[in-house]
Amino acid sequence: MTRSITKISLIILIGLIIFGCNTTKKVPAGKSLLTNNDIFVDGKKTTSEEVSNQLYQKQNSKLLGYHFRLNIFNLAKEKADSLYKAKFVANSKKYNRKVKWLSKKQVKRLGESFYYKGINDFLKKTGEAPVIIDTSSTRKSLKRLKSYYFNRGYFDASTKYTIDSIGEKKVKLRYDVKLGKPYMLDSINSYITSPPLDSIYQLRKNNSILKSKKQYAKTAFDEERARITEDFRNNGAFRFQQNNINFNIDTIVKSHVANIDVLINDENIRIDDTMRTVPFKLYKISKVNIFTDHSPANPNAKISDSTVYKDFNLYSSNKLKYRPKSITDGVFIVKGSYFSDTKTSLTSRYLSNLKVFSYPLIQYIEDSTEENGLIANIYLTPRKKYTFGFSTDFTHSNILDIGVEGSTTFSIRNIFNGAETFEIAFRGNIGSSRDVANPNDNFFNVAEIGVDARLNFPRLFLPFKTDRIVPKSMIPFTTISVGYSKQTNIGLDKQNFTSALTYNWTPKKNTNVRFDLLNIQFVKNLNSQNYFNVYASSYDALNEQAQTYNTNPDYVNGGDVTQDNLIIESGTSGFINDVLGPNPVVIPSAQDFNIIRSIEERRRRLTENNLIFATSFSYSKTSKKDLTDNEFYTFRGKLESAGNLLSLLSKSSSRLQTADGSSALFGVTYSQYLKTEFEFIKHWDLSRKKVVATRAFFGLAIPYGNSNSVPFSRSYFAGGSNDIRAWQSYGLGPGSTGAINDFNEANMKISVSTEFRFNIFQQLFGALFIDAGNIWNVSDIVTDPKAVFSGLESLKDTAVGTGFGARYDFNFFVVRLDLGFKTYNPANAEGEKWLKEMRFDKSVVNIGINYPF
Repeated sequence: MTRSITKISLIILIGLIIFGCNTTKKVPAGKSLLTNNDIFVDGKKTTSEEVSNQLYQKQNSKLLGYHFRLNIFNLAKEKADSLYKAKFVANSKKYNRKVKWLSKKQVKRLGESFYYKGINDFLKKTGEAPVIIDTSSTRKSLKRLKSYYFNRGYFDASTKYTIDSIGEKKVKLRYDVKLGKPYMLDSINSYITSPPLDSIYQLRKNNSILKSKKQYAKTAFDEERARITEDFRNNGAFRFQQNNINFNIDTIVKSHVANIDVLINDENIRIDDTMRTVPFKLYKISKVNIFTDHSPANPNAKISDSTVYKDFNLYSSNKLKYRPKSITDGVFIVKGSYFSDTKTSLTSRYLSNLKVFSYPLIQYIEDSTEENGLIANIYLTPRKKYTFGFSTDFTHSNILDIGVEGSTTFSIRNIFNGAETFEIAFRGNIGSSRDVANPNDNFFNVAEIGVDARLNFPRLFLPFKTDRIVPKSMIPFTTISVGYSKQTNIGLDKQNFTSALTYNWTPKKNTNVRFDLLNIQFVKNLNSQNYFNVYASSYDALNEQAQTYNTNPDYVNGGDVTQDNLIIESGTSGFINDVLGPNPVVIPSAQDFNIIRSIEERRRRLTENNLIFATSFSYSKTSKKDLTDNEFYTFRGKLESAGNLLSLLSKSSSRLQTADGSSALFGVTYSQYLKTEFEFIKHWDLSRKKVVATRAFFGLAIPYGNSNSVPFSRSYFAGGSNDIRAWQSYGLGPGSTGAINDFNEANMKISVSTEFRFNIFQQLFGALFIDAGNIWNVSDIVTDPKAVFSGLESLKDTAVGTGFGARYDFNFFVVRLDLGFKTYNPANAEGEKWLKEMRFDKSVVNIGINYPF
C-alpha cells in the first residue's frame, strides 16, 4: 500500500513538473511570453510595489513561485465548439449513430454542455491568459516611470528599457531609471486677493505641508491644497472649493531649486451673462431649521406643529414627537457661528447614531434678509417606531461544532420621546458538541433559550452634568441591559442572569471608549451532580485512584473495589470524602493525595455558583478606513475589577460573612479579582491581494480577597479556530501539563499569530499561518509546577502550531477552513517536542466564519 502511494505521488509530481514547464503552450508563433519585469533605479534593483504598479504590462501571477493560473488557462481547449463539430464532419457515421440514440437538437446541445464547452470556459475564466510582450505598452511604462519620479522631484530623470530573451518564446524586461539630482523647495510665498481668506491663511501658515528645504513632491501639494480648503471651509468660506487654489512653481532662478507661490484669486460669479470676480466672503449661520418628520416622498408637506428651543426652529408636519433637547444636543450647527464642514459632518454622525432617523439631509441656502448669512435646513426622516425581526443562523464556535440559532427581536424607537431605543430579543438554539457528555448519543446534545432586553439613551445617563468630561461631540450613549438564559443537555446545565450599566463614547475618529459601571453576572449550576459524567478525564483519574485505595464496595458498580468503576455520584463523593474528609478513612501516598485533592478542588470550582459584580474600562483604536483597507492596525485594552463593592459592604455587615471566613450574598460566595487584557493586530498590504496579518494577545486575571480562583466564565483557554489552530478548543495547556482535563483553562494567556494570505483565483484565497502561545496559572489554587507560570523560564512551554488553509470570500462574509499541525508541543517528553506530530493524522481541522483576526 505504501509503495502504491509513493508511486502515485511520484506520477503526480512528474506531471506537475511537465505541466509547469509548458507555460508557452498558448503563446502564438513569433510572439514572446513576458516572464519578468526588473526595474533598476540608479543601477540598484527596486522591489517597491508602488514603482512596479506604474508598468502597463505585468508578468503572469505566481502562486508560491508556480504559474498556477497560467497553467490552468493552458488546459483549456481553443474553439471547443468547432472541435466538437469537426469530429462529426470527419465521421458522419458517428454523427448518425448519435442522432439515432438522441436527436439532432440534443446532439447540438451536447456540444454546448459543460463536458465539451463549459469546462473550457471555466478553465479560461479561472485561469490567466499568457502575457505577451507588447513594446507599445513598454514605451507607455517608460513614460509612467518618468512621470512617477518627476512627481517626486526628479525633474531630470531619464528612462530606457532592454528586452532579454531567456528561452524559446520567453523574454524578460529590464527598465533602467537614472534619477539625477532632486529639486528642493526654497521660498514659499502666498498671494491671496480675498482679505478674509488671507487672514485665515496667515494665522495657520505654520501648519503648511510645504516646507522650505524639503524635496519636491506632488503629493505634498495635494495635501496642502486639501489643508487650506478644509481650513477655509471650517471658518466660514462656504463657497470656496479646492480648484480655487493654484501653485506657481519657478525652477529657473536657481539650479535644482523650486520657488513656490500659493495663488488664491477672488471668486468668479455670473451676473446675468457676464462673469465678475469678487472677494470671498465668510458666512455665518443665521437660522437653523430642523424638520423632524421629513418625507422624501412628500417633501412639501404642510407644517402643522413647531417650536423654538435655544435658537433652533423645530418643525413637524404632524404632532412633534420628540423632546427638542434630545435632537438639538446632536446639532453642532449653531446660530451665529461660522459655517463649518466639520460641524456639518459631526451633526450627521450624531443624528445617525441615534438610530431613530435615517441618514440626515443637511442643506444650506443663503439668507436674503441677512448679509453673509446662511440658513441651515436639517431634514430628518424617522424610522418606523415599532419593528419586529426574525433571524436564523448556523453557528460554529469554540464549544459548538455546529449549531442552529433562531431569534426574534422587537424594537421601539423614541420610547420616551427623547430618541431612546428599546429592544427585547428572545433567542434559542440547539447544537452538537463533541466536548460535552452525551450518554444517549444524540446528534443535537446542546440547547439554550434566553431573553435579553436593552435600553439605549443618546447621552450619559448620570445624575450630574458630564459635558466638560465627555462633550456631546464625542457622541456618548448609555446602555442598560438585562438578560437571562438557560442551558440544558450540556452536562452541568446552567442558568445565567446578567445585567449591565454601560457608557460608550468616541473621543476621536476610529477610537472608542467603553465604561461598564456595573456588570453583574450570576451563574447557577442546575445539575452539578452530573460533574463526573461531563468531565470524563477527571473521572478516569479519580477512578484509577479508587481502584488502588478504595475499600468500600458500595462505591463501585460491581462490588470489586480493585476493578469496578465508581458510581456517579454516590461513589465518587464517598471516596473523595474518605480521603479528604475531616476523619479520613483512606490514606494514600502524598503524591496520590495531591492528585485526588486537585480533582476535588477543580470539581468544586466548576460546580460552584458564581456571583460577579464587576466594573471595567475598555479602550480600542484602529486605523482601518473601510472594509477594503488591508493596511491598518487595531489596539484593544481592558481593565476589569470585580468584588470590591461587595467587599466594602461585607466589612460593614456581619450578615455577609460565612463560617469559612469568606463573604457571600444571597448564599453565594461572590468573586473578587483584577483582570487586564491587551490585544494588538497589524495588517500589511503587499498588494496583488497579498496580506500579512499578525496578532498579539496578553491576558491576566488575579484572584484575591474573597476568591482563590477566577470564575470559569472569566478565565482563559487556548486552541480553536480563532486561536492556536493546531489544538482544539480547551485542548492546550495549562503549561506543559498536556491538557489533562476535558476543559482546560487558566488565568493567564499569551499568544501570537501571524498569517500570510494570498489570492489563488477569483474569490478563493489561501493562507499560511503560525500560531504560538499557551495558558498558565498565576496566584491561584493550582500548584502543579507544570501548570504554573513561574517567570520567563516558563515561556519554554509556549506551544507552536503551523498550517495552511483556504478562504472563500462571499463579499458579505468569508468561509474559512484551516489545517493546523502541532509543530512544538510542550507537553511531550524532551526530544519529542519539535516536529514529532507534523502528520495529517495528528492535524486539527478548523472551520470558521470570517478571518481569525
